[in-house]
Amino acid sequence: MKISLPHLLLFFLLFVASRVSPEYTRPDPRPLIFRPHNRSDSEPQQVHISVAGNDHMRVSWITSDKKVKSVVEYGKTPGKYEASATGESTSYKYFFYSSGEIHHVRIGPLEPSTMYYYRCGGYGPEFSFRTPPSAFPVEFAVAGDLGQTEWTASTLSHVGARDYDLLLLPGDLSYADTNQPLWDSFGRLVEPYASTRPWMVTEGNHEIETFPIIYPHGFKAYNARWLMPHQESGSASNLYYSFDVAGVHIIMLGSYTDFDSNSNQYKWLQGDLARVDRRKTPWILVIIHAPWYNSNLAHKGEGESMRTAMEKILYEARVDVVFAGHVHAYERFSRVYDNKADECGPVHVTIGDGGNREGLAMLFENPSPSISVYREPSFGHGRLRIVNSTHAHWSWHRNNETNAHMSDEVWLESLSSSTPCNQTKISSNSSNDEL
Repeated sequence: MKISLPHLLLFFLLFVASRVSPEYTRPDPRPLIFRPHNRSDSEPQQVHISVAGNDHMRVSWITSDKKVKSVVEYGKTPGKYEASATGESTSYKYFFYSSGEIHHVRIGPLEPSTMYYYRCGGYGPEFSFRTPPSAFPVEFAVAGDLGQTEWTASTLSHVGARDYDLLLLPGDLSYADTNQPLWDSFGRLVEPYASTRPWMVTEGNHEIETFPIIYPHGFKAYNARWLMPHQESGSASNLYYSFDVAGVHIIMLGSYTDFDSNSNQYKWLQGDLARVDRRKTPWILVIIHAPWYNSNLAHKGEGESMRTAMEKILYEARVDVVFAGHVHAYERFSRVYDNKADECGPVHVTIGDGGNREGLAMLFENPSPSISVYREPSFGHGRLRIVNSTHAHWSWHRNNETNAHMSDEVWLESLSSSTPCNQTKISSNSSNDEL
């Protein structure tokens, strides 16, 4: 029997898919969502909040009316605002597009684990958020490469269906790709979630938006709209920063700004890690965009130069987990260092499966490398619940049609509590007993 080339290709694709998740049939792609502006010019829209140093939060929003003041009124009782703070505003142009007025106001000091009610610009609807806890347990939702499709909406609904303290987003937010109105649509889409819990983001390749000569440096929309606590953490750039929650130190690194040993980011990272007291802060998480470890055929090797430059710093600091996006699939690795299983290295997790318009990265290496523990090309989100100073539970939740299905989970032990990993000299060939 003669077999044609298309039949061989189809057989190969089906075989690879079956090696990844044989029990699950992925639904068809879903269309783009565009959220129009349906409020008055003076009302706040695209409201989101972020951690802004100890006991403080930053409230960000946009108004079409550029005369609206950058002020936030807030308090612990609905409709009763006991305090207020003023901030700054900015705007930007991108070719024929002009943004609205983008407001950023830092409020605080705030009490931990407390519900606050707030109003932006002295006008419009009341919003509310809960501050993160000051001690364990603490729970992070993790979702990368969101975009704004119906799959994105599904991911967000699953995230919001269960309580969490903060959301970590490892790059590729709106997928505007220079189409600036899509940044506005994305802000409206995520507002019901990002206005109630802090969203901490780092940039991806879709945020670059450079144009020769006219916009050579890129990140114009990202830096204007999503101001993160880089100044509060001693960083000179909004593209990399750090912050603390409870007993966790979180570092957001930039995959698309300089990272070699002579770069500002590299030197900042060294100083930032040197200041972490693991007795008070037993967990360290790092978020990047381009993964350093990846057995998917998409974006192979794109994070390798950054890994070569920075992996040793993270290893010596005993970073617990590294989250990445970029690859539109889910993959969890064992604790690893220098491409080998190592009980004192970070767990690497790729979670670029938030729902973007480009679809899923279906093809993985076959056979799977020994350090790859679980992998699946499906949309979904993750949950990291840090229970105490020594243990945390990680789970990944696939988007099913109407619910999120937990498809992968593992218990982690903090490296700060690991006796072997706190010895002076550690073999990089040690076995991975935890996973």
